[in-house]
Amino acid sequence: MRQDSSATPETQNHLETLKSLWRYIWPVKQIKVKVRVVLALLCLVAAKALSVGLPILYKDMINELNSPTTNSKLMIFLILAYGGVRFSQSAFGELRDFIFAKVAQASKRAIALETFQHLHRLSLNYHLSRQTGGLSRVIERGTSAIQFVLSFMLFNIIPTFIELFFVTVLLSYYFDWAYAAVTFFTVFIYCFFTLVCTEWRLKYRRSMNRSDEKANTKAIDSLLNFETVKYFNNEHHEYHRFDKALKAYEGAAIKSQNSLSLLNAGQNGIIAIGTVMILYMAFSDVQKGEQDLGSFVMVNTYMMQLFLPLNFLGFVYRQMKQSFTDMDTMMAVKKNTPEVLDMENAEELKVPKGAIEFKNVCFSYNSSRQILKDLSLTIKPGETLAIVGETGSGKSTIIRILFRFYEIDSGDILIDGKSIKEVSQDSLRKNIGIVPQDTVLFNDSIAYNIQYGNLDASKQDIKEASRSAQILGFIESLEEGMETQVGERGLKLSGGEKQRIAIARTILKNPPILALDEATSALDTKTEKEIASALKDVSKNRTTIIIAHRLSTIVHADNIIVLKKGSICEQGSHQTLLEKNGEYAAMWERQREIASFQEKIKAYEQV
Repeated sequence: MRQDSSATPETQNHLETLKSLWRYIWPVKQIKVKVRVVLALLCLVAAKALSVGLPILYKDMINELNSPTTNSKLMIFLILAYGGVRFSQSAFGELRDFIFAKVAQASKRAIALETFQHLHRLSLNYHLSRQTGGLSRVIERGTSAIQFVLSFMLFNIIPTFIELFFVTVLLSYYFDWAYAAVTFFTVFIYCFFTLVCTEWRLKYRRSMNRSDEKANTKAIDSLLNFETVKYFNNEHHEYHRFDKALKAYEGAAIKSQNSLSLLNAGQNGIIAIGTVMILYMAFSDVQKGEQDLGSFVMVNTYMMQLFLPLNFLGFVYRQMKQSFTDMDTMMAVKKNTPEVLDMENAEELKVPKGAIEFKNVCFSYNSSRQILKDLSLTIKPGETLAIVGETGSGKSTIIRILFRFYEIDSGDILIDGKSIKEVSQDSLRKNIGIVPQDTVLFNDSIAYNIQYGNLDASKQDIKEASRSAQILGFIESLEEGMETQVGERGLKLSGGEKQRIAIARTILKNPPILALDEATSALDTKTEKEIASALKDVSKNRTTIIIAHRLSTIVHADNIIVLKKGSICEQGSHQTLLEKNGEYAAMWERQREIASFQEKIKAYEQV
């Protein structure tokens, strides 16, 4: 289909966004919501119809007062009618807002929730390449923009043009077509000028948004890494980075404000010229005797009544453009498709045994560097496999592709003979538990963080899992016990305490397959031994994969593979690999020498 060459990509985006928004305002099969929308629009039309009747009543009152024989009863009637119409106009406006409030808030909630759900459906690669601060600002501005668009488009822009229609009809009826023509032409020039100037100004607003997003990202990133900033005494560096982003925002904001002043001056000039022309025409007709004094007052009242919202329309239009830009940005997030998708009619994974097989697996994060090369290995049900190797050899990548955070380039991964491509990601991840190297906790209570492994778990279940993870004693020693807040990312707890919570969480999940990704590498020897003991208990009767840095923690493993540049260079039990005197034996000897050296230093310090 041929596209309209006059439609810019930006306009097309706005139209797509408006269509998306309309789905929430006018949802399919939700009659109650549609009834609310219709009633709100009827109230809107009624309020505007009454508002254009007010100047007519005002005209009649002026003429009656100007009459040599003023009819008191008629005046009282007109005054009461004027008050009644003004109250009814306001009442219909409030009723409109009352009826539509539920529709607006429900739409905002639905869009925000859908966006949040979509973000969680996106692949790990997307989140690793995005900065959380900037992304949160995009969502925040987008959801706020929805409220603005709904309120001002439906209840300011449309009502203003309805009022313009009524006013031009009444001016043509009571006066002459010239009055309607001048009014309409003034509004047209005003809107055209506003449109052109706002388009010109928008580049400054976009620059402000980009600078604001960068400043917010830098601020959040710096505060999240508060300890690192303090460790390296780099506060002034962080101040400079943040100030640099703020300076860019300041420059764009000044240009935006200056251009706004020019726009406002132009708008006020157009309104002033249009009003002067209309009033002069009315004055001439009154002087000729073709119109009465009340008609002059009525024309002036109509101009004030019409141009006041038109003056506000300039601000509304600018904000609408910005709101659409913010909504477009948020909708663009929703257009990102997950890189890893379930097959149509994907099955639910059942794991009666827990056998895992990697068949000729090749994987790379990008085409320039292959991580895993033709990897084949088998893990028997209930067996413990340990994976060791130098940094960058692909150890943690094996866990990530087992969880199917990424699609492999070729080969296959099977669990109990079933390819993980043929099962739903949800059911796959339900059957695998993990204790990561760096446990990041939610800024909530200890109980919440443990219960996260199984949201249906009871308090007793949480307690038993804590006991199994050897952390119950520590929790009970705290003043608030299970309700103790762990702080941002768990910073109020030590590394060992966080690891034990991660173990307890995994125990609650009770998965048939367990992955331990260097779970003790960052801990001291004593804590490592304690946690290694807890992990050994957890891994009983489970198929377990251990990514290890310290070889002393995996001597009990049924099978150990040594990765080198993405391929298995050695495989066997701890004793078998030592006897081979190859890569593993060399690693073991190096670590023994380091441990021996550390022991000597410790002994020397004690002396």
